Amino acid sequence: MTTQFRIEKDSLGEGQVPCDALYGVQTVRAAQNFPITHLRTHPAMIRSLGMIKKACAMANHECGHLDDERTGYIIAACDEIIQGKLDCWFITDVIQGGAGTSTNMNANEVVANRAAQLAGKALGVYDYIHPNDHVNFGQSTNDVFPTAGKLTALFLVEDLLEELMLLQEALLDKSIEFNDVIKLGRTHLQDAVPIRMGQEFHAFATAIVRDIRRIKMAFSNLKSVNMGATAVGTGINTDERYKRICVKHLCDITQIELTSARDLIDGTRNVDPFVFAHASLKTLCVSLSKMCNDLRLMASGPKTGLAEIVLPARQPGSSIMPGKVNPVIPEVCNQVCFQVFGNDVTITKAAEAGQMELNVFEPVLFFNLFQSIDLLRNACHTLRIHAVMGIQANTEHCKEVMENSLGTATALAPHIGYAQASRMAKLALKENRKLKELILENGLMSKDKLEEVLNIREMTRAGIPGMHKKSKKQTGR
Repeated sequence: MTTQFRIEKDSLGEGQVPCDALYGVQTVRAAQNFPITHLRTHPAMIRSLGMIKKACAMANHECGHLDDERTGYIIAACDEIIQGKLDCWFITDVIQGGAGTSTNMNANEVVANRAAQLAGKALGVYDYIHPNDHVNFGQSTNDVFPTAGKLTALFLVEDLLEELMLLQEALLDKSIEFNDVIKLGRTHLQDAVPIRMGQEFHAFATAIVRDIRRIKMAFSNLKSVNMGATAVGTGINTDERYKRICVKHLCDITQIELTSARDLIDGTRNVDPFVFAHASLKTLCVSLSKMCNDLRLMASGPKTGLAEIVLPARQPGSSIMPGKVNPVIPEVCNQVCFQVFGNDVTITKAAEAGQMELNVFEPVLFFNLFQSIDLLRNACHTLRIHAVMGIQANTEHCKEVMENSLGTATALAPHIGYAQASRMAKLALKENRKLKELILENGLMSKDKLEEVLNIREMTRAGIPGMHKKSKKQTGR
C-alpha cells in the first residue's frame, strides 16, 4: 500500500507528511534527524505533555488570549492525549538534539491537528488552530519540557514507592518467620558470632524504609516548576497573570501540589533537582544490590556453600550441568542496579554540561531517569514475588554449623578473658574438637555455667551472655 503525503511548510521550507498523520512537518524533520535509539517518547511523558498543554490552554483562555471555541477543541485533544489515545502519533526519538524542542513540537502539532480534526478542519493547514500561535502560546520548550520531565518522574516514582513498600513488608514477614532460626554471623566472610536470621531480614527491611524516605524527600523537589519562564526564564511573551493561573490549573489536572519556581531563571537553566532525585535511586540500588549479594551467598551451595536459605527454583541453571539451579532473581536485580549506577553517571554529566541559560541535554537525562525508575519498579516486583516471598530457611543446617563453629568463643571472653578464650578457640580448630569439651577439660568453667554462657540465643541480643539473669535480678526486672 502506497503512503499518501500532504505538503506542509515551516521556516526551513516544505516537507512531506503522511496524509493521516496528526503530527506535522517539524516532527517529521525530528524523526529524520534523530534515528538514535529507535525508542519513542515515554507514555507517561506523553500524558504529562497533554496535561501541560491543557493547563496552558485554560490559562490563555482565562487571560483572554484564546477564544472559547478554540480552547474547547484544544482541551478535547489534550484529554485524548492524557487518556493515551494518541500515543502512536508521538514519534520523536527519546535522545535528540534541541533540548526537547522536537518533542514539544510533536505535542503541539498533534494537539493542533487533532483539535482541527474535531472542528471538522483539514489536517496540516493550521489556519484555524496553529501549533505555535495557539497551542504553544505563552510557552517555550524550555519551560514545557522540564516541567513535563518533572511530572513524569513524579508519576512514575509513585509505582516504584508502592513496590518498595510491598518489598519491605515481605522482608518484615520473613523476619518474623525466621526469628527463631539462629545462624552464624559473618564479617570479612569469616565466622563471627551468632545472629538470628530474622534479625538479618529485619535489617534488610530497615534499609528499604530509609530508601523510601530518601526517595520521597528527593523527588518532592521536582514539584517546583518553571512554567511561564519561556525562553530563558524572563517570561517574555507571557501575560503577567499567566504563570500563576497555569500552575493552578496544572495542579488541578495532575492532582499534584506543584509550586511555581521562585526564580524562573534558575528553574530554567539548572537541573540539579533531577541529579538529587536520581541519587536517591542510586542509593536504593546500593541497598538492593547488597541485599541480593547476601541472598546469593546465603543460598550458595546447595552442598558446598553456606546453604543457609533456599531460594525458589525459577528455571534450570545450566545447559550442560544437570540439576543445577541458579539464583537468577537476585542476579537480575543486581544487574538492574548496575544499570542505574551507569544512568547516574550519565545524568550527572548531562546536568553538569549545561551552558548559560539552558541545559540542552535534558532528553538523555530524562531517558535515563525514567529508565531507572521503570527498571527498579520491575526489579523490586520480581524480587518480592519470585524470590523473597518463597525463601525457606535451612534451619537444621544452620543449627549444625552453629554447633561446630568457634563463633561462640566471643561469649567466653568476659568470663575467662580474651587471651584464654582465643587460646581455646585456636586449640579447638587445630585439634578439630568442640570448644565446650576443651573448656570443661581445662576446668575453666563449670558445666552449668558453660551452658548458660554458650546459650546461642542469648548471644543474639545485647548484653553479656551468662550475666543476663544476674543483671535482671539486680535491677529488679
